[in-house]
Amino acid sequence: MSNPPSTPRLAMIGCGYWGPNLLRNLRSLPGAKLVTVADAAEARRMWVGKQYPGLETRADAEAVLEDPNIDAVVIATPSATHGRLVKDALLAGKDVFVEKPLSLSGAEANELASLAVATGRVLMVGHTFLYNAAVRDLKRRIDGGELGNVYYLYSQRLNLGIVRSDVNVAWNLAPHDVSIGCYLLGQEPDEVSACGVTALQASVEDVVFLTMSFPSGARMNVHVSWLDPRKVRRLTVVGDKKMIVYDDVADEKITIYDKGITKEERVPVEQPTDFARFKMVTRAGDVTIPNLTVPEPLTEECKHFIDCVTHRKRPISDGFEGARVSRVLEAVDKSLAARGAPVKVAPPLAQ
Repeated sequence: MSNPPSTPRLAMIGCGYWGPNLLRNLRSLPGAKLVTVADAAEARRMWVGKQYPGLETRADAEAVLEDPNIDAVVIATPSATHGRLVKDALLAGKDVFVEKPLSLSGAEANELASLAVATGRVLMVGHTFLYNAAVRDLKRRIDGGELGNVYYLYSQRLNLGIVRSDVNVAWNLAPHDVSIGCYLLGQEPDEVSACGVTALQASVEDVVFLTMSFPSGARMNVHVSWLDPRKVRRLTVVGDKKMIVYDDVADEKITIYDKGITKEERVPVEQPTDFARFKMVTRAGDVTIPNLTVPEPLTEECKHFIDCVTHRKRPISDGFEGARVSRVLEAVDKSLAARGAPVKVAPPLAQ
C-alpha cells in the first residue's frame, strides 16, 4: 500500500441511522481529522451542523471523492449504494471504510476487493463484532483447543424493529453472524440453506432461519428477525470438550460450560452391530465466567481503520472478508427464493 499520510483527513458520506455513531467516534479519536460530512438530505446536514459546529457539510458525495485534500472516506449510505461509492472512491485514490454489506452482489464485492489491492488502497468493511473483545476471546479459546472439535454453532439476532424496506432482514442483520462464524472457524461455508417469513412487506423477509455448512463438517444455524418481542444477541458454540455462550446483551458476555457427552465402548460385546455396544457418558463440570474488559467495539473498529490508513496495514475485515459475507448472503437469497433448497456459495477470488 502506498502514500501513508501523517495525519489522515477523513470525509464521511451518509449520516442516517448508523452514521451518527460513526461520526461520534471519528470526531473523538486522535490520529486522524474528520473534515467534512456529505449527505444529500438537508435535514441531516443541519443536524450535523448543530451537533458539531464548525464541521463542514456538503450535499454532493462526488465532490468529496474529487477533493485532493481528502485521504480517506467513511461510507454509511444505504446498502444498494455501497458498491458504486466504494469503486468510485478507490479509483479516486481514497482509502475506504464502508458499512456492511460491502455489496449486495458477490461478484461485485469480489471485484472491489481486488480493486483495492490493484490501487494500493485500504478497504475495510464494518463487521463490528470482529473488533469485539468477547468475540476475540472466544476465537482465542477455539484456536487454543479449549473447546476441542467444534460440532456446531447457533446464533440469534432478534429485536422488534428497525424494519427496513431496501433489504431483507438477512442482509440487514446476518452479516454480523456470518462474519463471526467465518472468523471463529477460520473458514467460509461452502453451502447454505435458508427459509424465511414475509409478514410486513411483500417480498421482504422479516424473519430468516439460515444454515451454513462448513468444509470442516461444522454447521452454524442463524436466526435473525426484526419482528420479535425481545432483543437477543446470543451465540452458542458447542465443542467436544467445552461449550461457550456469548451474550452481547448481558453484562457477563462469556460463559464457559465444562460440559459434554463422551462415547465409551462397552467390552465385551457379542454382536458388533449391537446398539448397546457404546454408552454415552454425560460430563457436567464447572461453569466459568471470565472477567473481560470489553471496550466499545465500534470505537475499536474506528481505531483500527485509522491505524491501517496511517501505517498501511491490511484490515482484519478487509475487502476479501467483506466479499465473503456478500457471497454467503447472496446464496442465502437464492435459497430463500428456492424455498430452502441448499445453494453452493460462490468461490472467492485468489488473494
